[in-house]
Amino acid sequence: MKILFASLRSIAAAAIVVAIVAQFMSTASGTEINPFNFFGYFTIQGNIIAAAAFALSAIFIFGKRAQPRWLSYLRALATVIMAIVGIVYNTLLADAGLDGAFNVPWSNDILHIWIPIYAVADWVLFGDRIKLPFARLWVMLIYPVIWLVVVLIRGANDGWVPYPFLDPASGYASVAVYAMIISAITILFGYGAYAVTRIKILKP
Repeated sequence: MKILFASLRSIAAAAIVVAIVAQFMSTASGTEINPFNFFGYFTIQGNIIAAAAFALSAIFIFGKRAQPRWLSYLRALATVIMAIVGIVYNTLLADAGLDGAFNVPWSNDILHIWIPIYAVADWVLFGDRIKLPFARLWVMLIYPVIWLVVVLIRGANDGWVPYPFLDPASGYASVAVYAMIISAITILFGYGAYAVTRIKILKP
């Protein structure tokens, strides 16, 4: 069973890398690209975190080594981020069409649909994770908070923001509301991810 876990995670990690590279090359071929902008999107960074979590887990399994405790936290974070990406995209953004940052249809589907589905399914079904204590739920907020801070600093200094609702020009009160919403959703999804570690559907 462990080999199945590792194989699926390896495929998922490879799919993410291929999708991101294809999107980057497509964007770069059409216009001058700023890597800091391209990699500034929550979707891109979230998928990179997911790819790292999947790949590291596969490496430990194939190497017949116990997965360290911190890897369960990383996988939980990847699951939370991918759940947010999948839900936000498919409920709010899918009908808006592809923009310049995500103009390769199959790549867009991998990053916004298939990987989010797989990440959640992997976390829920595969029991090779430790029981995460709710007292450490704050760990799930570390990355989103850092991402928000960087986005706000960039928005105030060079005017670039990945999403219009985070533009400081629209008023910091509005941005603060969205930041709190993002934090609340992260905590809610994080709680769900932690709760899932109390059950094991497919044991390794």
